[in-house]
Amino acid sequence: MAKIVLCSASPRRQELLRRIGIENFDIRVPEVEESFPAGLTPRETVEYISREKAQAARALCVPDEIFITADTMVFLDHQRLGKPRDEAEALRMLTALQGRCHTVCTGVTVCRGDRMETESEATEVTFRPASEAELLGYIRTGEPMDKAGAYGVQGKGALLVEKLNGDFFNVMGLPVLRLSRMLGRFGVSFFD
Repeated sequence: MAKIVLCSASPRRQELLRRIGIENFDIRVPEVEESFPAGLTPRETVEYISREKAQAARALCVPDEIFITADTMVFLDHQRLGKPRDEAEALRMLTALQGRCHTVCTGVTVCRGDRMETESEATEVTFRPASEAELLGYIRTGEPMDKAGAYGVQGKGALLVEKLNGDFFNVMGLPVLRLSRMLGRFGVSFFD
């Protein structure tokens, strides 16, 4: 099997690759400005950035390696919620999300040589109503500060989630079922 390279510094993406049985992979992180053209849908946005990361990653990989890039964003009413710059912004984001449904989108690109495939996954997440005291307590854990939308569904942020419709792992940052199907088309087998 070809060498697999994860072009992401995300510890959650690394964990998810290991969970699906990909133990032996390299990590190489391309430098990319995460900008995108105006007017794209949420899924088009994450697909665009994932492809941009893949184009930059080509310089870090050799043609026979399979490399993976991804981009995850949180959208509330089609407005992007990135990683909070500070605790005040985290509180604004979490306050806006509480008691409402939002969408988490991840774009994934798999490349080998000149071949590139990009797909995306969207998951609907509904937060329960929460008090400001609860949100401040969550922010004090530090967990929200490096995550889009200011929460981690795999940690204490799960206590804010009332309902999830779609791929749970997508909300963590990598839709593993979709990725496994994409990798399968590149000759990667998971049950051999």
